[in-house]
Amino acid sequence: MYSPDNLRRPAEELSGLLSAVETKLTDLAHDPLVHSRRIRVRAIGDLTLVPEPTMAAIAHAEQATRNHDAMELNIAVAYGGRREIVDAVRAAMRELEAGGAALADAAERMSPELIEKHLYTAGLPDPDLIIRTSGEVRLSGFMLWQSANSEFYFSDVNWPAFRRVDFLRAIRSFQGRSRRFGR
Repeated sequence: MYSPDNLRRPAEELSGLLSAVETKLTDLAHDPLVHSRRIRVRAIGDLTLVPEPTMAAIAHAEQATRNHDAMELNIAVAYGGRREIVDAVRAAMRELEAGGAALADAAERMSPELIEKHLYTAGLPDPDLIIRTSGEVRLSGFMLWQSANSEFYFSDVNWPAFRRVDFLRAIRSFQGRSRRFGR
């Protein structure tokens, strides 16, 4: 939803963006469909960059849905794909170091599986479909690692105004594709 790059926006624009994130998270925490369909809401990203009111909305949505287990809805907040990969490699290196590995040994033992274990999305499957809103036809650093075999759908609608019908259009497009997973 917003990346660390957005922190450089003018204060009024950033305030509006954060307010939209907070409103959406609060709505999700109280949405009867989220609860009846047992959707777990989770924020991913460098949450140390998130201001307190936004963190409170994140905590509220995560707490309200913590026991749901049918689906997971990840909201990207202060998320940058490059930063995620750097954070994951650093965490993997710290893990190897704690196990007694020297730098050269740690470099040899580094693997995609070890890095994946430390991504913000650890334990989740890679996305089948990534929907990019706002008319932009670029990833903007979103889920660089996880999107290797994802399908993409680009929509002209801005995220806060993204409706059910827009989502259904994305699903219809996805259903018409033949996935090859790099083959």
